Amino acid sequence: MFPSATYNAEFDHASTISHEWLITNGIGGYASSTVIGENSRKYHGLLIASANPPVDRRVLLSSLDEEIIVGDETYHLANHRYPDTLYPSGFEYLDRFSASPLPTFEYSIRNIRIIKTIFMIYGQNTTVVKYKLFNPDNEDIVFRILPLVTNRDFHHLGKAGHINFSKIFYPNEIQIGTADCDLQIQSNMHYRHKPYWNYNIEYDVERERGEAYQEDLYNPGYFEKQIPGPSSELYVVASDSILKSKDIDDEFVNSEYQRELLRQKNLHDHANLKGDFTQKLVNAADSFIVKRSSTSSGSIIAGYHWFADWGRDAMISLPGLTLVTGRFNDAKEILKTFSENCSAGLIPNRFSDDGISPPDYNTVDASLWFIHSLGRYYSYTKDVDFVREMWKTVVSIIRNYSEGTLYGIRMDEDGLIEHEGQLTWMDVKIGDMEITPRAGKACEINALWYNALCTAIRLGKILGEDTKKYQKIAQLAKSNFTETFWNQTDLCLYDCVSVNEDMSVTKDATVRPNQIFAVSLPYTMLDHEKKIMIVEKVKEDLLTPYGLRSLSPKDSRYNGRYRGNRDCRDRAYHNGTVWSWLLGPFITAHAKVNNRSPLGREYCRQLLINFEAHLDEAGIGTISEVFDGDSPHRPGGCISQAWSVAEILRAYVEDLNCQN
Repeated sequence: MFPSATYNAEFDHASTISHEWLITNGIGGYASSTVIGENSRKYHGLLIASANPPVDRRVLLSSLDEEIIVGDETYHLANHRYPDTLYPSGFEYLDRFSASPLPTFEYSIRNIRIIKTIFMIYGQNTTVVKYKLFNPDNEDIVFRILPLVTNRDFHHLGKAGHINFSKIFYPNEIQIGTADCDLQIQSNMHYRHKPYWNYNIEYDVERERGEAYQEDLYNPGYFEKQIPGPSSELYVVASDSILKSKDIDDEFVNSEYQRELLRQKNLHDHANLKGDFTQKLVNAADSFIVKRSSTSSGSIIAGYHWFADWGRDAMISLPGLTLVTGRFNDAKEILKTFSENCSAGLIPNRFSDDGISPPDYNTVDASLWFIHSLGRYYSYTKDVDFVREMWKTVVSIIRNYSEGTLYGIRMDEDGLIEHEGQLTWMDVKIGDMEITPRAGKACEINALWYNALCTAIRLGKILGEDTKKYQKIAQLAKSNFTETFWNQTDLCLYDCVSVNEDMSVTKDATVRPNQIFAVSLPYTMLDHEKKIMIVEKVKEDLLTPYGLRSLSPKDSRYNGRYRGNRDCRDRAYHNGTVWSWLLGPFITAHAKVNNRSPLGREYCRQLLINFEAHLDEAGIGTISEVFDGDSPHRPGGCISQAWSVAEILRAYVEDLNCQN
C-alpha cells in the first residue's frame, strides 16, 4: 500500500547520520531527526509546534531517551553528541529503520525486541510515540523513557538559565510551562519527577554550516514501567495544548494511528498515481500543504526545516503539489490566500515567520507565477466560477505591472518588464552586496510576463471580459523580446539587459538556467529553432543528474561546492549550485522541442529516475533543495523542498505521462 524506505543493520554512525526523516501535521509543525534517532540539527526534534500556523515554530520536545533495564544491566537506546564524545550509542542496538508509512525503529537487546513508531495528529501540534516490546523469555524488564525538553524558536538554541519551567505532574503526566507555551507529556507509564539538565549537546550539521551548535536540554524526570509477560504496548503523547487525561488511552493512540494511515491511503487513492516513485512524491507533496491561521485558508511551506510560506515558491509548486495529485480544493484555497493578500499588483514574497508582522512584497515574479498557476488550475478543473472570483487579482497584477508599481517594477515602452535588483528568484545579498545582480530586464521575468498576458487573454475570453488591451501588450512584448534578449554569439538568451546611468545598454551573456522558461512556459515568444538552441545550450552547460546548475562551469565565477558557513553558501547559491526544481521546466522544454517523441521521452525519463536513489539519500522520501554543482553532486540546503518535489512530480506525470 505504501512506498518504503528501509535501512537494515548494521548501522554505521558516519554513513547514517546524514539520512533524515520528517513527518508533518498540516499546520506547519513537524517532527524530524536522523534514521538512528540522533538529532544533528537545531531544527530536529519530536515536537516542533507551530504556535501561529504555519509559522512561529518552536522546539518543545527534543527527544525521548529510552532505557531498558534487564536484571542489573541498563541499555541506552538514545544517541547524543557531546564535546568530543558520542554518548550513548543506541544505534548499536538498532536493527532496522523504515520511513514509510511512518518512521519506525526496531531494536534488539539480547532476546528482547522493541518497535517504536512515531506519528503526528493531523491538524494538531501533537506527537505520538508508540512502543511494542516483545520479551519471549519473560525476563525481568524495566522500560524507562526520559523526555528532553526546551522551549525555543527553532532558528535559535537554548541554554540552562535562560528558560524557567513551571512543572505540574501527575501519576502518568507532566505539564511543563513557560511564559508563552505549555508542553504536556502523557503516557500509560508511571511518571517519576527527577529533574536535571543535559549540558552542551552538539549538532554536527550546524557546526558544518558555521552556525551555533551547542545547547542545553531539560529533563524533568522519566516515565517507567515494569514489563509483565511476553509483550507490552506503551505510548507517549506530547502536545502544546492540554489534552484531557481521561481521553488519552490505548484506544485513543491506536485510533489516531489508524486515522493517519487511512489519511495517507486516501491521498494515494485520490491522486491515482501508480508506482513507488510517484507515491513517495505524493506523500512528500502532502507535507508542504498547510493551513494558515491568519487567512483561515491554505498555503504552501516552501521547505523543511526552516522556510515559511513564500509566494514565488507556492505558485511554482502549486501545479505539482495540488493539480497533479488531484487536490483541487487545496489549490483553490492556496490561490485564494495569496489573492487576498495581493497589494499594488504584488502577491506576497513571503509571510512573516512570527505570523504577526505584515508580508514582504519584494518579488517581481511571484504575481506572474500566480497567473500561470491560475491558468493551470483552469486547465485541470474547468472551474469558471473560481476563475471569475480571481479575475480582479489578475487585472490588478497586469494593470500595476503595466503602469508601474513598487520596487521599480514597470512596463517599458517596448512592452517588456523592468525592475530593481534582487527581486527575482536569484535574490541573495550579503549585507548590501548583491551576489547575482539582475536589475533591469531579466529574461525569465519577461517570459513570465508574456505567458501571464496570454493566460489572461485566454481566461478573459472564457469569462467574456474585454482583453484587447492585453493582446496589444502581448504583441508588443513579443515583437521586442528576441531583439532584446537573443545572443547570436552563444545561440541562447542574454540573462539580463540593463540600462546604465549614461544610457548605454549592458547585455549580460552569463549562461544561467533562467532562459529555459522562455521555452517551457505554455505561451512563448520564440521560434522553434531558437527554442531548440536554448535547450541544447542549457543541456551542454548546466544539466546534471539532479537538476540545472545556476551558472555555467565555464564562467570564472562558478562555485561548484555548496557548503561552509552562511557567506560561503550564499556565494555559491546561484553561482553554480544545482537546483533540482529546474529539472521540471527543462523536461517540459525538452519534450516540447522534440515533439514528445518516444526517444525524447525516454531520455527525460532517465533524467527523472535519477531521483529514485536520492529519495533514500538525504531527506527520506523527499527531494533536497540543492546539490553541489560538482560531481558527485552532494545534496544540500533544505532536506525537503516544495518546488523540488512539485516540479519532479509534475514533469514525471504531465510531460512523460508516467503512471508506473
